[in-house]
Amino acid sequence: MNGLYFHIPFCRSKCPYCDFYSVKYDGSLAEKYTDKLLDEIKKYNGSFDTIYFGGGTPSIIDSSLIGKIIDASKNQFEIADNCEITVECNPSSVTEKLFEDYARFGVNRISLGMQSARNEERFALGRAAGQAEVAKAVSSAKNTGISNISLDIMLGTPKQTLNSLDQTFEFIDKMNVTHISAYMLKIEENTRFFEMKDRLALPDEDTVCDMYLKTIDVLDTLGFKQYEISNFSKPTFESRHNLKYWELEEYLGIGTSAHSFWNGKRFYYDKNFNIVYDGVGGTAEEKIMLGMRLNKGIDKSLVKKDYSKFVNVGLIDENEKSIALTPQGMLVSNFIISELI
Repeated sequence: MNGLYFHIPFCRSKCPYCDFYSVKYDGSLAEKYTDKLLDEIKKYNGSFDTIYFGGGTPSIIDSSLIGKIIDASKNQFEIADNCEITVECNPSSVTEKLFEDYARFGVNRISLGMQSARNEERFALGRAAGQAEVAKAVSSAKNTGISNISLDIMLGTPKQTLNSLDQTFEFIDKMNVTHISAYMLKIEENTRFFEMKDRLALPDEDTVCDMYLKTIDVLDTLGFKQYEISNFSKPTFESRHNLKYWELEEYLGIGTSAHSFWNGKRFYYDKNFNIVYDGVGGTAEEKIMLGMRLNKGIDKSLVKKDYSKFVNVGLIDENEKSIALTPQGMLVSNFIISELI
């Protein structure tokens, strides 16, 4: 079955590192946007076993709107009984009542934007909630029966050190969650951090690499197995939705800036809800580019170029059937993948 994605573009304010499409939250605008999503849903047919609400900050809109979108999806599409339904949430915009509503609508997975368990690091990233609010959000979700919880963390951020990461790992262990996404901060154009880049107290590149390798090692000791460059899970709790992207299963994205790989074609919605076609999907290059992000790697018969130099220096592992990036290889994944295709 396929994956269904809805983009909810609203935020209370723009985080200084974020270059995703978002607009300032307005209640009436959110209702109009939801109505537009409901109209778009009627244009498609399909079978889905994952639904994902990304943003923006999906948790900022009234919970009833999330419920409307899920109900409309169930009316229009074939939705699996065991469908994984995820909502991205900001710890500062959630309550136990919100999670109660989500659980009633069928939401069974939450992705919380934590970034760091250290308040000074979170605040340096423009996040309003501190560690206490993150802990409360995790507890509130569990109280309503939503126990499949992912936490996002960021590496290489202002005021972060190799040692300060330990507080985040200790907090993760204490929260007893099922999934971690760990992203290295990238300074993107058209963000406040890009304007401030010469004044940001960022760790150097070698330290960020050490942070990444430490993250892999420590999360492993805590029971989180890495399955993709930036993603780690307890056994059986991989993000079923996101795996569809890397395994080239089809998915339908609805909403401004939402991308799709649907009926063999790639397309996305622009900011005015117009569809922009973006070529075909499922090519050999895509299989290499996306599959090499996964720890299991790819069938080595896909690669027509000589990759022995990467094996020799410990950046690629090779066995009889497949090749995969090592942790050190993941640090330079973009370069290696470009060499393979």
